[in-house]
Amino acid sequence: MADFRETGTVLNPKYDANGLITAVVTAADDGTVLMLAHMNDEALAKTIETGIAHFWSRSRQSLWMKGETSGNVLRVKEMRVDCDQDAIWVIAAAAGPACHTGERSCFYRRVADDGLERVE
Repeated sequence: MADFRETGTVLNPKYDANGLITAVVTAADDGTVLMLAHMNDEALAKTIETGIAHFWSRSRQSLWMKGETSGNVLRVKEMRVDCDQDAIWVIAAAAGPACHTGERSCFYRRVADDGLERVE
């Protein structure tokens, strides 16, 4: 029998050993994968509370709101959790590019036989 985390209706995230859960962000308008980041309990709570995507920066060891400096916030339209609650899917309306490089998506290159090639 599957455990309650997998079949129940209570949000009970299964954080990793570092207290993080993977978050995949897609565009509400067309489903494009915009970015992948991580959330801790505070980032997840802030996202739910404000409707604006917040994440945990592993490199800076701090909470950050997407678009805090650029203005390119991600307004959450819907959030889903996977079956064992160790990943979050954020469906959002992006106010601008999701990638820090200025690209709409962080996934703007594909792996090819001879390296990487840009995807339009």
